[in-house]
Amino acid sequence: MATDDPMMASVAGRYAAALFDLAQENNQQADVESDLGKFQALLDMSDDLSRLVKSPLYSADEQGAAIEKVASAAGIGAITTNFLKLIARNRRLFAVDDMIRAYRTLAARGRDEVTAEVTSAVTLNDEQVAQLKETLKASVGKEVQLATRVDPSLLGGLIVKIGSRMVDSSLKTKLSNLRLALRGAG
Repeated sequence: MATDDPMMASVAGRYAAALFDLAQENNQQADVESDLGKFQALLDMSDDLSRLVKSPLYSADEQGAAIEKVASAAGIGAITTNFLKLIARNRRLFAVDDMIRAYRTLAARGRDEVTAEVTSAVTLNDEQVAQLKETLKASVGKEVQLATRVDPSLLGGLIVKIGSRMVDSSLKTKLSNLRLALRGAG
């Protein structure tokens, strides 16, 4: 697949494109996207799993066996499980976050949507999610899918990333900026 898309020029982009093509051939794009979401949620919740994925101290066989057990317990489908085992075997598991993000981008493009990565201090309720989707849709002119994460260190507010654009309205950033401004005033 020749492209001048910078995302596809990366290792993560090429792996995500291969997975997307395989999912498309099997008419399972949505299932694979859902499975990748499950795996991302497990990564976000478990420091042990995150360490396993990112640490070069574990062998490819150890990572593959652990991934297979985690995927089985989480009800992750065969295509996604095999993909995760493949990237473990190829020693690319450390880039799985980027691969998931790239897959979501490809899937969203296929549906003529954009994906917004939203990090909040607390879990957003359904009403807040719906309002944020409508606001972002009005801004970008396309349907918006949200990939949400919770980071309590933000204290409040949101960080929203759509493609290369980012809006950081978190209380943590505002306090940092205020601290810097006060240092400069003294």
